[in-house]
Amino acid sequence: MTPTQDGPNAPQVSPGSAIPPEELDRMTDDIIAALKTVYDPEIPSDIYELGLIYRVDIDDERNVTIDMTLTAPGCPVAGEMPGWVENAVSTVQGVQNVQVNMVFDPPWDQSRMSDEARVALDMW
Repeated sequence: MTPTQDGPNAPQVSPGSAIPPEELDRMTDDIIAALKTVYDPEIPSDIYELGLIYRVDIDDERNVTIDMTLTAPGCPVAGEMPGWVENAVSTVQGVQNVQVNMVFDPPWDQSRMSDEARVALDMW
C-alpha cells in the first residue's frame, strides 16, 4: 500500500499489510488523536496541527515509527518532546512499541501548519 497524506500538516502514514484495513484505520485515527494531546509548551497548538509530525509508520507487528521535527533545532524541549510523543502513542490500543526519530530534513516552516494552528496562533 502507498503512504497517504491528507494535507500540509498530515504525516505520511505507511500501513502494514498484515493489519486488517478497519483496524489500521482505527489505529491511525487513534494515533493522530494521541499526537494531538502533545503540545509544545511555548506554542498554544498541538504538534500535529503545527506540522511537526513528518511520518507515521505502522509495521505488520503493530510497531509504530514516527519521524518528527521541531519548530527550531534549539527548541528547549528538544530532549523531552520525543518521550512525550512516545508516551502518548504508546497508550493507543494495539500499538506494541513506539520509536520516535527526530529529523530536521526538510526543515520545518509555517507552510506545514494546519488552518487550525494558524487560527490559534493568529498567523494569517
